Amino acid sequence: MPVTVPDRLLLGSGPSPVPQQILDALARPTIGHLDPAFGALMDEVADGLRTAFRTANRVAFPVSATGSGGMDLMVANLVQPGDRVVCGIHGLFGQRMAEALGRQGAHVVRVDAEWGRAIDPQELVTAIHAGDTAAAFVVHGETSTGVAQPLDGIADACREHDALFLLDCVTSFTGHPLDLDASGVDAAFSGSQKCLNAPPGLAPFTLGDRAMQRVDGGSRSWYFDLSLVLGYWRDGGAAGGARAYHHTAPINSVYALHEALELVHDEGLQARWDRHATAHAALRDALAVLGLPRLAPEGEQLHPLLAVTPPPDVDEAAVRGALLQDHGIEISGGLGPLAGRLWRVGVMGVGANPEPQERLVTALATLLGREAAPALDALAAGWAAA
Repeated sequence: MPVTVPDRLLLGSGPSPVPQQILDALARPTIGHLDPAFGALMDEVADGLRTAFRTANRVAFPVSATGSGGMDLMVANLVQPGDRVVCGIHGLFGQRMAEALGRQGAHVVRVDAEWGRAIDPQELVTAIHAGDTAAAFVVHGETSTGVAQPLDGIADACREHDALFLLDCVTSFTGHPLDLDASGVDAAFSGSQKCLNAPPGLAPFTLGDRAMQRVDGGSRSWYFDLSLVLGYWRDGGAAGGARAYHHTAPINSVYALHEALELVHDEGLQARWDRHATAHAALRDALAVLGLPRLAPEGEQLHPLLAVTPPPDVDEAAVRGALLQDHGIEISGGLGPLAGRLWRVGVMGVGANPEPQERLVTALATLLGREAAPALDALAAGWAAA
């Protein structure tokens, strides 16, 4: 029986809107995962990821899993039972990493901050210096709160202890300024469904030489064992020859990621970062007119994710439901201690443009019983100021 899929404007925390060019890429003919033509495309994807991550790392590839799979691959290969790992937590996704590290048997040293605020980097540095640290992990773009984490000084502290600097950049990748090599990041993972506007299911991943020295083939996960996976993904195979079969890659999803990276390249990374910053600020101003202030203080905001506080007299879940059912627009609610107290609005990729934001502002004004014109004026002024 045919299933009717509604046409939604995805302005939540992810997935994000998928442009027609990427949908068209998904529909290309499926070929074999060991076909030389697919191998050539894999190499182009790796190059595109290096450029987007701003890294010279030899290892850059999409894990055949969602961003959470990228997290598990990172833990399974770079952390050993008993390792002292400093974990920054200022939202759900830092908390999730702490749980993953604990399951791996690591000694997890938590550095917590209030949800909605960044962690003082000096607190992380102090925690790294306080023991025999094997790794430090932070979430660069905390999707649960719309906060961007400063990375100052963390890499230097890690190197003093021969520790790895590990990063979650799922929501910040290609939408918020991030230079992995300049920041001294040893390994990072992201997700295809955020600022890249590709469908969910792939986790862009990269690691440098310092991190690669930890990969010894002893992972307790077979599927996420990098010593095996890289025989398929890295430079035409581990020995530079034929690619070694590990798993059947999601061929068409890789097509989509390739197209998404082409769009990033065509726009230019700096121009893309600037557009996301403009879109965030314009929408912040418009939603503030509607009585929806941003959670993150100025200077700590994550450009691709705007978290705002709905008025206390508003049934936030009912408004989100009506927004979806009556206007075809999705936004996300709060998580953890912010459940019922927050709306999370995606400002990602093609969603970081005036037209989708105008639709959202107009619909929210209607549902909140506010006049739309002043908010739309604020939105237009924000874009005009760019």
